[in-house]
Amino acid sequence: MKMRLKPPQGKVFRCEQRFRVLVAGRRFGKSYLALTELVRAAWGPGRIAWYVCPTYRQGKRVAWKALKSMTKGYWAKTPNETDLSVELTAGGTISLRGADDYDSLRGDGLDFIVLDEYASMAPEAWTEVLRPALADKQGRALFIGTPQGHNHFYDLYDAAKERPNWATFQYTTEQGGNVPGEELESAAHEMDDRTYRQEFEASFETLGVGRAYYAFDRANNVKNYRFNPQLVLNWSLDFNMNPLCSVLMQVSNGMAVVLDELILPDSNTVAACEEFLSRTEKWTSGSPLSVHVYGDSTGDQRHTSASRTDWQIVKQFFGRYHDRFHVTFHVPSSNPMVKDRVNCVNARLRNHAGQHRLMVHENCKQLIRANTYFTHPT
Repeated sequence: MKMRLKPPQGKVFRCEQRFRVLVAGRRFGKSYLALTELVRAAWGPGRIAWYVCPTYRQGKRVAWKALKSMTKGYWAKTPNETDLSVELTAGGTISLRGADDYDSLRGDGLDFIVLDEYASMAPEAWTEVLRPALADKQGRALFIGTPQGHNHFYDLYDAAKERPNWATFQYTTEQGGNVPGEELESAAHEMDDRTYRQEFEASFETLGVGRAYYAFDRANNVKNYRFNPQLVLNWSLDFNMNPLCSVLMQVSNGMAVVLDELILPDSNTVAACEEFLSRTEKWTSGSPLSVHVYGDSTGDQRHTSASRTDWQIVKQFFGRYHDRFHVTFHVPSSNPMVKDRVNCVNARLRNHAGQHRLMVHENCKQLIRANTYFTHPT
């Protein structure tokens, strides 16, 4: 069986240490290396090698088809689709397992284990079940994955540097040679700095710790832009009960500019609409103003005034001023995850390429203060 490895993969493959830890960026080729390792480990009578993923379903999705393709022609019999196992003509067996129910993995003595995306597993899967399974055969293990902050994967990687019979490796996506440079450059313009470093440079970052909008910098993100009558005005609402917050923005050539903030303590959606009318009066003296309204999907459920939903109130407000505003609503059916929203804002404040694509007018005192001190939601 011939298998070709890229130079970084080959360095890991040739390492003779019993326990190895590979930290690598996305699309480095970790799964292909893992399958290659499994075939080598299972090439002999009675040998047992496991590919352990965070969940059984993930293992089947990521590796089962590729494993069958790689080993086809060397099957001792048809692969077991229920047990996700392949018996090789050389006498060994390769099986895929999930760490989500790690107690069910007890019992087998193993020659080799790959723990894929170990950062997403409970560390007890290794310490309480899988490590003891290697004892009688003096089995080997390979931990692989992309960082997820300073969790147990980081602790293992850091400790392995000083342990006998352990080896560590750290490679970026670029070093893996599977992703074109132009694709990485494109990602650098779309992602915030920390997330890019974690996902593509295999760096252990403190995502989720400290300031949520860590990329905000007064020197680069606070500018005094003026309202442009040629552009659409965007009104983005957050239907918090107290304070009720919204911002007025415009976007030009990919640059988003916050022109004004509406912060109303102990208020309601009706008052927010009246405040919007007051703040935009200076911009509506000529032809009707084009307005795009964005906001919280839960505005159709949560009430800040009487029995009407927040979005009903906003739509009825604009219905009374159809001669002054041409309105389009952009309301999602559900809100994105907090982590995704925070990452998107950071990517606009400053992406990995060093571009600043979100500006805040200096008069938006509360927004500037919130970006400076707001800690990451948990």
